Amino acid sequence: MTTQKNKPTEASAEMSDREIVISREFDAPRELVWEAMTDSKQVVKWWGPRGFTTTIEVMEVRPGGVWKLVMHGPDGTDYPNRSVFKEVVMPEWISFSLSGGRKDGPVLSFEMTWTFAALENRRTRVTIRQVYATAELCERIALEFGAIEGGKQTLARLGEHLSEQPQERDFQISRVFDAPRELVWKVWTEPELMAKWWGPHNFTCPTCELDVRVGGAYRLVMRGGDGAEYPCAGIYREIVKPERIVMSMDLSGHPDSWWDMIIPDRDKSKKPELDFMQTVTLEEEVPGKTRLTIRTRFESKAIRDAMVRMGMNEGWSQSLERLGTCLSRL
Repeated sequence: MTTQKNKPTEASAEMSDREIVISREFDAPRELVWEAMTDSKQVVKWWGPRGFTTTIEVMEVRPGGVWKLVMHGPDGTDYPNRSVFKEVVMPEWISFSLSGGRKDGPVLSFEMTWTFAALENRRTRVTIRQVYATAELCERIALEFGAIEGGKQTLARLGEHLSEQPQERDFQISRVFDAPRELVWKVWTEPELMAKWWGPHNFTCPTCELDVRVGGAYRLVMRGGDGAEYPCAGIYREIVKPERIVMSMDLSGHPDSWWDMIIPDRDKSKKPELDFMQTVTLEEEVPGKTRLTIRTRFESKAIRDAMVRMGMNEGWSQSLERLGTCLSRL
């Protein structure tokens, strides 16, 4: 086995008869690294060696899901890829089969595994393992396509993406409730209870559908005093009872008047899009008291700022007041 050693903050690579293994540590928590490697809107910003760009047609990160992309080389050469995900265990590992190569060239296939190891000080080690059918194919990929150097450059670009001050895209709010953590979890995961508090004052929640499991979907509809409805939907990405919920959130169904205020210069001929990741954490402050923290990560600081101007802080503050009232009655 040949080993290429690098500084701890750079990628290291190993190559054996049928395997190429590339690893790198990142100054970011595991859930953030997972997000950056499974959210197609983020992946296009860093995927591929330096000088490459990427177009993603579909990226369904679930067992049996398909990932289709085209990498565009700096010389104009296209490299279509198609993968099928086999195992997705959030936030620990992902395995998939990949087939691809130069456009109009031979299709090369191999097995890929990503593992995410949580380290001290909220750091993460990502290890990418590529397993080929034969030693000859492994060597060909390494020499002809520069798989080792390309992989190291790709992880370097991921590191740069993660270091771009993601906190500027975050909105966070926290509150301590006089209730045990299991009870706070209950009002976040049972639809008949969530419907009682979801939304600011003077709003109701006539639709509250929750399938609380990894990969499960939810749909909520807030209704204002004027009758306007504000739906949101998403997928549960991580469930750690009773500590943490990670969920995507899609607001594309909100009224046009709301969108005009969020993105005034939007192309009104296209369906508006706004999806983001939301992490809910529950921490036991002292026996019988729970700190609830909601962190929302937007695609850009501009969208975060627009949401704050629209009253996101006030809206969540009022919702959490209603949640506290709901808890006091249980």
